[in-house]
Amino acid sequence: MPRPTAPRPTVAQLAYGSCTVILSTLAMLLLSQTSSGPGVALIALVGLALGLLVAMTVPRTGRTRTTASQVVASSATATAPRRERVPVQASAQQD
Repeated sequence: MPRPTAPRPTVAQLAYGSCTVILSTLAMLLLSQTSSGPGVALIALVGLALGLLVAMTVPRTGRTRTTASQVVASSATATAPRRERVPVQASAQQD
């Protein structure tokens, strides 16, 4: 029986989570001015928890991803109706 696999994180989730870990940890270290080992470890754990929280709250685009044909179809209905094209030779002969 195959094991169910967990959904893979998206690029946006990885980017936002990583940036949150780095920036929040740096900010907390600078603001607290701690130099003790346990203090730095606690700040690192809090930064990691914040990064995980941010990464999990970024919306997933798994099934709601629009395809190119859906975009074309929606943009075609939003524009004004097109007039029938008349070939150049046919319009020159009508004059």
